[in-house]
Amino acid sequence: MRRFGTIFLTLFLAIAISGCAASKKKGGSVEVEDATIGSSTDSSSSGIGSEDTTAGEIIILESDDQGDMDDPLGQRVVYFDFDSANLTPEAQMVVEAHAQYLSGNPGMAVVLEGHADERGTREYNLALGERRANSVSEIFQALGVAPDAIRTISYGEERPVSMGQDEGAWSLNRRVEILY
Repeated sequence: MRRFGTIFLTLFLAIAISGCAASKKKGGSVEVEDATIGSSTDSSSSGIGSEDTTAGEIIILESDDQGDMDDPLGQRVVYFDFDSANLTPEAQMVVEAHAQYLSGNPGMAVVLEGHADERGTREYNLALGERRANSVSEIFQALGVAPDAIRTISYGEERPVSMGQDEGAWSLNRRVEILY
């Protein structure tokens, strides 16, 4: 698991650096890894702790402005209310934009990482992160994304982005990250 995380972090940093350079000019491009979801012998759909992906080739995503946060495709994190797996209207727009992109690019695959804040037991938060990732997956599938192009995983409270002990920090940790 740690090796996958190290590899993924390295890839993420490379993409972020590439994206920063590309966002300085109009019509830039960013390289992302095209991961193909492999088939699993486990019939469970939870994906908790699953690492069944194989790396594909590098694909270039074109955009008018990679740094534009008004563009729903530029937002890769959707946030949730406390103890909820229901999407807010803002999150719904982001998820629908990514679903449209994925359904129009059938070679692309996505990993949906579900997260929770630290309140609640470890087991409860893993289940909540899974429900959040599955709610995004269900919308993707309803909008035409192939189920085998989607992998869900829950980290529960284990990977917070904010270490604070207040509502501001907790709200940042209640999320699903959309990773291509």
